[in-house]
Amino acid sequence: MKKNYFYIALVALALTGCADNLPTVDTPEVKPDITIPADAEAGELLIKFSPEMSDILDQAQLSKTRSGNATRSGIPSTDEVLAILGSYSFERVFPVDANTEARTRQAGLHLWYTVKFDKGTDLKAAAERLKQLGEISKVQTNGRIKRAYSTDTKRIYLSDKALQHKATRAAAEGEPNDPGFAYQWHYRNLGAGNYGFENLNDNNAGAEAGCDVNALEAWKTCCGDPSIIVAVLDEGVMYTHPDLAPNMWCNPGETTQGAKTDADGNGYEGDLHGYNFVEDSGNISWSDANDTGHGTHVAGTIAAANNNGIGVCGVAGGDGTPDSGVKIMSCQVFSGQNSVTLAGEARAIKYAADNGAVILQCSWGYNSSESSELQGYVPGPATEKEWAETYPLEKEALDYFINNAGSPNGIIDGGIPVFAAGNEYAPNPAFPGAYSKCVCVASLAADYTPACYTDYGQLVTLSAPGGDLEYYGKIGETEDEYWAETAEQKGAVLSTMIKNGKPAYGYMEGTSMACPHVSGVAALGLSYAAKQHRHYRAADFIALMKKSVKNLDSHYANGATKTYYMNHTTVGASPETVELGKYIGKMGTGLIDAARLLSNIQNKEYSSDMKLPNMYVATGNTSTLRLDSYFGGQMSGYSCTVANANVASAFVSGNVLSVKGFAAGSTTLTVTAADGTSQTVVVTVRKSAAGNGWM
Repeated sequence: MKKNYFYIALVALALTGCADNLPTVDTPEVKPDITIPADAEAGELLIKFSPEMSDILDQAQLSKTRSGNATRSGIPSTDEVLAILGSYSFERVFPVDANTEARTRQAGLHLWYTVKFDKGTDLKAAAERLKQLGEISKVQTNGRIKRAYSTDTKRIYLSDKALQHKATRAAAEGEPNDPGFAYQWHYRNLGAGNYGFENLNDNNAGAEAGCDVNALEAWKTCCGDPSIIVAVLDEGVMYTHPDLAPNMWCNPGETTQGAKTDADGNGYEGDLHGYNFVEDSGNISWSDANDTGHGTHVAGTIAAANNNGIGVCGVAGGDGTPDSGVKIMSCQVFSGQNSVTLAGEARAIKYAADNGAVILQCSWGYNSSESSELQGYVPGPATEKEWAETYPLEKEALDYFINNAGSPNGIIDGGIPVFAAGNEYAPNPAFPGAYSKCVCVASLAADYTPACYTDYGQLVTLSAPGGDLEYYGKIGETEDEYWAETAEQKGAVLSTMIKNGKPAYGYMEGTSMACPHVSGVAALGLSYAAKQHRHYRAADFIALMKKSVKNLDSHYANGATKTYYMNHTTVGASPETVELGKYIGKMGTGLIDAARLLSNIQNKEYSSDMKLPNMYVATGNTSTLRLDSYFGGQMSGYSCTVANANVASAFVSGNVLSVKGFAAGSTTLTVTAADGTSQTVVVTVRKSAAGNGWM
């Protein structure tokens, strides 16, 4: 799309005045044209102020950002324009959290505000008027994100009773005892002749051994670790589901999901297992008639509890012992027919980083720029530049997660956003997944072929199993709304589900289902890195994942084709044949392989030893730190010395270091382990932060 640009001289151009007296400008500021998507919220804009306005905003708005809306910014020229627009609400996008306010400001996110005004106002004209103010650096609309899947397709359910009935054979040695594992071909694919979805049509659609994420082999090395948190931005996750409850994240500062108090002071009430950003409430929901169970299905692929004798397995769901799997944080961005605004989406992304998540699981996105308008799609951004200019707040929130999740002294420095490539049969993946710093996931059928619907292209990062009902589904046969004990297996992904508000299991397909396989493998890899006391930068870990794959291009060469039936539930469905050569080099680096990733981690590729971090403590307070992660897992036998006892003191009990601050200043601390290795770090003692909550 060709872009037009406006050249803005000074703030004076936004105001009335004498044209003859306009000042001479040497380097005019360039601000891109404002794009107004069709779904933009009437009477709302998102604006970002220039950094120079920070102090003025603090003076006028600080008390309001904690408790509610204000009516003005305190900046005369801005308020003059807002008054013309009929502004009645002015609110900081991100609530103040004293624990993270310093880095929020460093990233410039404190400068983003939501402005609401008369709904009849022309958004384009309002945006252009605000854009010309020198005090405002960015303006965008406040639309709503879209599902990358249809909500009106029939669900393919399988009750736990039916699942138990179908599991007639005992688990082989080394296999988990979850009855659904035998049907999760996407974890361990035994190949032709082992699945009921093969050869139902004359297109020879089957399964091929090894077309899986190699989970069973990986579980011999690691099954998960509760220190790794995955934020699921989706429909609400059913945190009471018996196969998910053991692996739900619990906010240590909260006690009750949906409580009307913000016990931990992070700006969100009742967020024990996460937060509902659609309703701006701690009440995570999943029982609306238009909810599909999508978020619960995705969460199960990542972390359904393994080896508990019920249901299904998750890629990083643990080994059956308590607290052995990775944790799921539910960041609800879809609810019934509703979805979150772009401001709410940005809050969800930042919330994930600020509350401990290191992987962002996102099975949603805009349509591909190459999606067909004849098929009813509205093409999305075509380039990273176009996306960044249209949705700058979204990009800044993602960058915040990428740069601030994890810890410089933890397992991973930075965060990994994982997105579905999209389901529009298009040769270019959708944004935000196509962003160069995200992991973009395409979908495979059970025989290494690209799922017929998957988006693909040079911007795809990895591929994973996502199922393909148009390839395997019997022509003219609709999917049952509820699976009986005698029903056939489907060529889709089996995971946790919800039926009529109650826990269930079932099949779904899509890049939405491929995406959590990659999130799960990433979580499993970081779990193993934690046990190996390895440290990664996020970009290096992504590079390691891209290397830890099974080759796909060899399956698409030499004139290989694939035949599927786009409308397979219709009796007269006609075949579609695709040349697989067009997918060569466009399904990412390959099919993600969990066992290979763990092997590469064991070989210490792209990583470093975890180092004892510098410590910060307030005068009169004590900070604690577990030492085993920084000294190869040693649980006892430590000693420590502080250079200046007037500044701080320190002692070790078992594997826990305690440092108490006495006077403002800094000193060095040396910790020595039982094996004689030692590390020296700096201890900084500060007076308590001022009343504004940040340093």
